[in-house]
Amino acid sequence: MPRDIIILECTEARALGKPVSRYMSTRNKKSLLTPGRLEKVKFNPSLNRRTLHRELK
Repeated sequence: MPRDIIILECTEARALGKPVSRYMSTRNKKSLLTPGRLEKVKFNPSLNRRTLHRELK
């Protein structure tokens, strides 16, 4: 399969002492456009706003 299942975790919630939000997504293994960790802006329900979520490895 050319796609991997990844987990995205909020980068701001841990520093504020709130529960982290996690999302599952997929990414193309062979894409040259995203060689590092994937980052997306997603909604965090504990902070009640959109925050940056980064891929866990």
